[in-house]
Amino acid sequence: MRVLLVEDDPRVCADIEKGLISAGHECVSANDGSTGLALALSTNADVIILDIMLPLLDGFSVLEQLRSKKINTPVLLLSAKSEVDDKVKGLRTGANDYLTKPFAFEELLARAEGLGGRAQTSQDKTTIKVGDLTLDLVNRKVLRGETEIDLQSKEFQLLECLLRHKGKVVTRSMLLEQVWNYHFDPQTNVIDVHISRLRQKVDKVFNVPVIETVRGTGYRISDMLA
Repeated sequence: MRVLLVEDDPRVCADIEKGLISAGHECVSANDGSTGLALALSTNADVIILDIMLPLLDGFSVLEQLRSKKINTPVLLLSAKSEVDDKVKGLRTGANDYLTKPFAFEELLARAEGLGGRAQTSQDKTTIKVGDLTLDLVNRKVLRGETEIDLQSKEFQLLECLLRHKGKVVTRSMLLEQVWNYHFDPQTNVIDVHISRLRQKVDKVFNVPVIETVRGTGYRISDMLA
C-alpha cells in the first residue's frame, strides 16, 4: 500500500512513517499543506493520512481542493481536536475517516489499511472468502462450507467489516463508524448485542470460531479460520 502522510510535527511524522514502513507499506511525507497537496496531485497514493492543523494550507483546504479536482483517494484525517463539529466538517468535506490525537499507532494502521484495501478492491470482486466462510457481496449471502447462514443487514455489515480487516484488531469505534455511521461513542451496547447474535449464527454449530474478542480493544477474525 502506498501512503501519503501530511503531518507538520516532525516527531509524529517520523514515528508514523517508521511504523508504516515496518508494516510493509510505502510512505511519502510532507510537513505542510501546500507540499502535501502537490504530492497528492502528483503521486499515486492508495490512502492519504492528513493532519488538519498544517502550515501554508490547512487540512480542510487540502481536502476541499482534492475533491474539487475529482481526486477520490481515501483520506484519513488526523486532528488534536475532538469536537463533533470538526469531525462532521471533515467528513462532509470528503474525508473517509477521522482519528483524534493522541492515538495508538495500531489503530491508525488498521484504519489506513482498511481504507487502502477498500480502494484497491476491484469493482468486479463480488465475494470475500476466508477459510470456509464466504460472503457473497452481490446477493448478500453468507456460507460456511455448504451451509447458508441467514444474517440481518447490520450483522452482514459487521461481519464484512471484520473480514476486510482480517488479521487486524477492529476497535469498537471503528465498528461504530463503519457499520452504524456513528462518529462518536453514544455509550450504547449495540455492538455487544450484534456480536452476540452474529456469533450465535456463524460460530455456535461450527468447530472453528470466527470472531475473537480482544479484551478492552475490540474484535478480530480468528487466526484459526485459515
